[in-house]
Amino acid sequence: MRIGEFELVDPLPEMKNTIAIGMLRPWVDVGRVGTLSLRKLQQYLGAKEIGRLARPGKFFDFTRYRPRMRIVNGNRVFTKPNTVIHHAHDEYADRDYLFIHVREPHNFGEDYTEAIVQVLQHCNVVEYCRVGGMYDSVPHTRPILITGSMAEEQEDKAGKFLNPRRSTYQGPTSIINQVNEDLTELKVNNSTIMAHLPQYVQLDEDHLGAARLLDVLCSVYGFPIDLADKSRGDQQYKDIDGAIDYKGEFGTLIKQLETYYDRVLSRPEDRPETSEDDPDFETIENVTLPPGVEDFLNQMGERFEGNAAGEDAEDKDDDS
Repeated sequence: MRIGEFELVDPLPEMKNTIAIGMLRPWVDVGRVGTLSLRKLQQYLGAKEIGRLARPGKFFDFTRYRPRMRIVNGNRVFTKPNTVIHHAHDEYADRDYLFIHVREPHNFGEDYTEAIVQVLQHCNVVEYCRVGGMYDSVPHTRPILITGSMAEEQEDKAGKFLNPRRSTYQGPTSIINQVNEDLTELKVNNSTIMAHLPQYVQLDEDHLGAARLLDVLCSVYGFPIDLADKSRGDQQYKDIDGAIDYKGEFGTLIKQLETYYDRVLSRPEDRPETSEDDPDFETIENVTLPPGVEDFLNQMGERFEGNAAGEDAEDKDDDS
């Protein structure tokens, strides 16, 4: 079945009260936290692929998103990067879910976003939630910050896992935001959940960040909270912490980041009583990394991630 630019299975499953959860790669999927969290939910619900772009080359430059060649059961399999949609029905909640792995288009951005909205309309989507991750000036020694904008009822459900914060960002952005704009005009509820990861710890797959996103998703949509397994991510961050020399210049930086997190970024009810006249408060407003430290920790993150990379090799070899 062809719906705009997408080729969907025929017949499509009957859907009602559909919630779409999407992520955008590569721009706001640092640490692959959006990818990992969606895959965990897909696995839990037994989601099945229901469609993908009929001709992805219209939107993607294959010299930037490379096709892949794999050997499967002794046969060579060629796949192209695509935008893939999975569907699952939650029998307990009597609700349908769509999971959309969105890629930043290189060409015909307006056609691309219009095609996504067209499919969401066809599938009777009543809510669209976008998840992802970004680097920020936050310390690895504090709980990973999760911000977002959701309906008040959803923010109440998320509770301590979410730090509600309306974005004040102005500047370059992604054409994918047009999806949110169009859905708002169509009276479809929009929400955003974003993990803020330490800018100096750039793991290829940040499992703690993904688990923190799942904390919010499970709380809001009623999934089992144990889906947000933090054991692997805790070990990643423990290994990184053990390799840091806190006696030097970097230790001072970590302390500044911790102070800024505690006084400014944490939930208001969790902040210590302090005055903005405190000199320490002023010095941490715009923290920058000392020369050489960022490169060192980037390399360290790659080393620790390499130890676990083989476990999720299938995630890196997908064509979504």
